[in-house]
Order: sequence, then C-alpha cells, then structure tokens
Amino acid sequence: MMNQINVVPYIDVMLVLLVIFMVAPQATPTGSIELPSVGQASQTPAQPIEVMVKADGKLALRDRDKGGKEEAVTRDTLVSRLRDMQGGDANRALVVAGDKAVRYEEILRVMDTLQGNGFTRIGLLVQTGQNAKPAR
Repeated sequence: MMNQINVVPYIDVMLVLLVIFMVAPQATPTGSIELPSVGQASQTPAQPIEVMVKADGKLALRDRDKGGKEEAVTRDTLVSRLRDMQGGDANRALVVAGDKAVRYEEILRVMDTLQGNGFTRIGLLVQTGQNAKPAR
C-alpha cells in the first residue's frame, strides 16, 4: 500500500488551465469607446442660477448669464420664477447663497422647498476672499 498522493496528474491539469487562461483573453474581441472631441460640444454650460437668502430672510435671484442683476422674489413666487429663468432646461444648476448673518435653518428651508418642487441640481455658494464661487 502506498501512503503518497500522486500529484503529477494535478500538475498536468493546472498547466493546461494556465495555458487556456493565457490564450483566451487574446482571442476575445475588445470593444472600442468613442470619446467626444472638443468640436462636438453643442454649447458651453450655463452659469448656475443663484438663490440669495438675505440677512432679513428676504430672497433674491441672480442669473449671471443674463446680466447678473438681482431680482427680489417672495417664497410664494420662488419656484415659478426659477422655472421661468431655467427656460425649459430642467438640468440647469441652482446654487443657494446665504448672507453670513442668516441662520442656516433658513438656507435649509429654501433648499427643502427647491428639492420638494423637483429641482435636482442644487448646491451651496461658498465665498473665498472677495470672489464667490459655486461649491462643486
């Protein structure tokens, strides 16, 4: 009676599998990805619409693509006015900018109102030094 296992057949099987796994990836066709070129961009992305919350709780809107003039709005007319400013582009981003004296609860209320009315691209405007830039 023999106490050892014959490992030669196992080594043969492993070598065959190794050869199969080395050859198989070379035989499969690879997919090609077409990347967009610079010339294919239809238009430049629009600046986000700014929803400003003033220290006294009043709201204002600013569209930098159309001159950047502030327009005072009430909470009741906020959603309808934003839809008008988007001009059918529902994916246009909105940023909420709060005065440094306003409570954060007010900013959250405005964001909740926007999210509850179907606006999905909402961000916060942060100010670094003198320049205001949208948070990404």
